[in-house]
Amino acid sequence: MATAPELHDGVDPFTAMESLRAALDHAGIVLPSLAVDPASPTLRLVELGRVRADVALRLADALRGATA
Repeated sequence: MATAPELHDGVDPFTAMESLRAALDHAGIVLPSLAVDPASPTLRLVELGRVRADVALRLADALRGATA
């Protein structure tokens, strides 16, 4: 079984961010602050940012598979 660091090796944060942005767009959700975190290049973090409460609820519904 792969360890946590092995699972993340080779994942480009910019590709991951754009993939997430496309999936969110398909669900009608916009995260304005979605970006790659430049302060942590070795960790490959994607910054999701802050969202309004209604957007958070729509995101939760989308993750559950509900229609918005």
